[in-house]
Amino acid sequence: MSRFAHYCNSVLTIAYKEFIHVWRDRRVLFSILVVPPFFTLVFGHALEDTAPKGVPATYLDADRSPQSEQFLESLKNKGTFSWKPWRGDPNGKIDLLNAGVKAATVIPEGWGKSLSNGDPLKIRVVLDGSDTTTAPALEGVLQEVLADFQLKQRDAMIDTLPDEVFEMGEKLPAGVREEFNSAMTPWSFNVQIAYNPDLRFIEFIMPGIIGLILQLLTVTLIASTITREREVGTLSQLLVTPLRHSEIVLGKVLPYLVISLFLIGGTIALGHYHFSIKFHQPVLVSLICFLFLLCSLGLGVFISAIARTQTQAIQFSIFFMLPMLLLSGAFIPVEGLPDVIRAFAQLFPLTHFCRAFRLVDLYGAHLPFIMVDLGWLAVGAALTCGAAAYLLRAADD
Repeated sequence: MSRFAHYCNSVLTIAYKEFIHVWRDRRVLFSILVVPPFFTLVFGHALEDTAPKGVPATYLDADRSPQSEQFLESLKNKGTFSWKPWRGDPNGKIDLLNAGVKAATVIPEGWGKSLSNGDPLKIRVVLDGSDTTTAPALEGVLQEVLADFQLKQRDAMIDTLPDEVFEMGEKLPAGVREEFNSAMTPWSFNVQIAYNPDLRFIEFIMPGIIGLILQLLTVTLIASTITREREVGTLSQLLVTPLRHSEIVLGKVLPYLVISLFLIGGTIALGHYHFSIKFHQPVLVSLICFLFLLCSLGLGVFISAIARTQTQAIQFSIFFMLPMLLLSGAFIPVEGLPDVIRAFAQLFPLTHFCRAFRLVDLYGAHLPFIMVDLGWLAVGAALTCGAAAYLLRAADD
């Protein structure tokens, strides 16, 4: 038997042993088969649509004019707010906390009349700024409703103008009439949304959901599994066999790599059929997932090599995973981070997985666009697996 055949046979023997261990451990099977699809559904539905809906709010119509009633009716039809009875002082400080709301709107007395006297009164709005995402979104909704209402009021005013006004307008020079028409016509952009035309947030965060769930599962699972073998002594027995340390590492990684590839295929299928996400270029996506899983599994083996107990393995896994959750671009674009932190984020495999996945799936990018990220993932896999094999050798010595 050649050296290469002997090497492969050794790796497959260890891999078979690991498969048997996974199959017999019902808790591991549960975490592998149930946890990924469950959290994919939970995270997907939680983050599918980030537009605020049903936000508790209150209003006071001190004007009680036809104009204020029309404006409030338009605001209620948006469905953004869930209106509650008014509580508080409209002229003083409005306590949103005691009122149990996130927004308060006060239409001052005389607002309807002021719309036609050239000096319109301003509607008072108080927003809860503790959530820096929701408050600007609510302000945008209010501005949109007010602009639509103003447009309808202007159109209604033009319809009621006497014919003499239009006759006088026809006597104006052509240039003045065109300037007037331009000033009265709402100015707008011709906007074209590329790559994600429906602006579905789920399209952006699905790579982050897939990568985060699988990395958390693979890193903690393989780290705690190997550490448990060290605790019961089976790893020490394995290290004193004629097997090479690289064979042990590959044999440990191979079963979880196969399982993880199966899981990532199931997660992508779930995203496609349940969330209507279209995945493109399956060959490139498979390559990205393969290198990412190698890197994640290598990190798990590395953690198991430096941990002495399962508790330490879990603690180290959390230590590595926590910054990845916030800084990898899984849910927040990396471009929005400060320069120093953005450079630090390049050390995380999840950063390159998310970027490469989005470039291929959303942008339709080809191999040259993701070569840098693939290189980072390949280097990460080689370094973590190599370091794990070295540390296992050191532990044996």
